[in-house]
Amino acid sequence: MHPRFDDNLTPLTTRPRFRRSDDEFGGQTSPVSSQPVQVSASPTPSETVAVSGESRSSDEEYSQLRKQLYMATLLISGAVFASLWYLSSRDVALNYSIGALVGTVYLRMMARDVERLGRTKVRLGNGRMALFIGLMVVATQVQQLQILPTFFGFMTYKVAILVHVLLTTFAPDLNSSRQPVNR
Repeated sequence: MHPRFDDNLTPLTTRPRFRRSDDEFGGQTSPVSSQPVQVSASPTPSETVAVSGESRSSDEEYSQLRKQLYMATLLISGAVFASLWYLSSRDVALNYSIGALVGTVYLRMMARDVERLGRTKVRLGNGRMALFIGLMVVATQVQQLQILPTFFGFMTYKVAILVHVLLTTFAPDLNSSRQPVNR
């Protein structure tokens, strides 16, 4: 069955049905309830405690995530450094470690930006990008540094993030056994 339309309506005078209200086009509005609405000026103490408890919980969770990412970055960097020292040369391993150190500083700067994200209105990422560009400029200008090991060392923090995501996605039981669930 098709909806019934008035015969005098043309396509230019019909309104789309996906609008939130007819009030935008001067149409009829829905009836308003005559019951008074009570508005609380300030939250009750129990609401304040619940919100601050959730905030504290999420802050602790973020702090734990940050520590896990730092540790994963340092462990992966150490393992790759030792492997490069043993399998390749000392110079390649040192180049990698310089990049990994700068990548860890980059991760720290990113974590600091994430902490400030909801509190202040700042532009994010300018200093971090300068850090990466500075590392690449130094790697190209200094004779003893090689670009690829330095770049791959810098990207180690991304490997740590990927490992964390894969572990939480495919082995969530490991994370839940470490963290007590508060409900």
